[in-house]
Amino acid sequence: MVSIKEQLDLIERGAVDCIAHDELIKKLEKSRETGIPLKVKAGFDPTAPDLHLGHTVLLQKMKHFQDLGHEIFFLIGDFTGMIGDPTGKSHTRKALTVEDVAENAESYKAQVFKILDPEKTRVSFNSDWLGKLSSYDMVKLASEMTVARMLERDDFKKRFEGGRPISIHEFLYPLVQGYDSVAMKADVELGGTDQLFNLLVGRDLQRSYGQKPQIVLTMPLLEGLDGVNKMSKSLGNYIGITESADNIYGKILSISDDLMFRYYELLSDLSNHEIEKLKEEMAAGVIHPKEVKKQLARELTARFHSVDAALAAEAGFEKVFTRGGVPDEIPEMVSSATEEIWLPQLLVDAGLVKSTSDGRRMIKQNAVSIDGEKISDMNSVVQPDGELLIKVGKRRFCRVIFT
Repeated sequence: MVSIKEQLDLIERGAVDCIAHDELIKKLEKSRETGIPLKVKAGFDPTAPDLHLGHTVLLQKMKHFQDLGHEIFFLIGDFTGMIGDPTGKSHTRKALTVEDVAENAESYKAQVFKILDPEKTRVSFNSDWLGKLSSYDMVKLASEMTVARMLERDDFKKRFEGGRPISIHEFLYPLVQGYDSVAMKADVELGGTDQLFNLLVGRDLQRSYGQKPQIVLTMPLLEGLDGVNKMSKSLGNYIGITESADNIYGKILSISDDLMFRYYELLSDLSNHEIEKLKEEMAAGVIHPKEVKKQLARELTARFHSVDAALAAEAGFEKVFTRGGVPDEIPEMVSSATEEIWLPQLLVDAGLVKSTSDGRRMIKQNAVSIDGEKISDMNSVVQPDGELLIKVGKRRFCRVIFT
């Protein structure tokens, strides 16, 4: 049986806030004595159905609780999603439609079970109880919170001071999210650091409704590939969990050695002891940092694909980047052009860059080669004859066939 200390070590690994540590110990002790698992919830508004590794930090923590035998509730905020979470927003957020919520929720469920055990995960929708609240219930719920307390939230405060509008329904969001914990009688609620205010409202409401307050556990926002900014699709520093095995493996190998252990702490299934051992062996020169990073890349690639896919991605990476080869399978583009083509435009047509300006930038950075020869002239043109193997950066290839 896992000891209380061992449970705490795993639960609090990588966490930013644990409110409150002593209360968590008491809940774990009671769970052990009674044999009743803790109810652990995490809410997800189905607004972004394509997940990246940053989103999985919370899922990994849910898995930790699941591995310890506690009851996991994956809460889809179909009701709250139609309000729109105002957290971190400088303006009123557009609410989702019922159709948007339903479609995104299904996509979420398909992706989260790459991490969580579907047989041990309870999927809930908060419309099941929020949709049944009467107008009387809503007024009673609203009476539990003051406007002054709402304006303690940094985003609301800035908008109020800046004269930007705050809709009344946005004040309802923390309240109805907090009510989720009341309806579910949650023992623990997980969330990102940006959700701390909302999670604490849940504790307050549970007290008001005569329940023991939940433990609030917040997880950090994962840094992206640049090692500085949080992982974000808009910044292009992300690793999507639906990307190809080759992409996931290659992107993980591109992170810095320092960031690598941040990913181990927040994303890996290795124990704290195993991670510390890797750090010690790397520091002592027993194992090369690249081998430690390859182990992480294999683990995460296998999680979202398979062990075989991870090993194939590793073999492909070694062939291309260690021995200077090309992948066994690369995209092809057939062109019927009859006149010379400006190279940046050809890069766009081949899907290797997003724009001609991006193509010129890559050429300027000496990151473009044709048939193994680096191209440095941004005004280069290509004659439409035969076949060309174009490479951009370290991982983008295309074979262009002129007919």
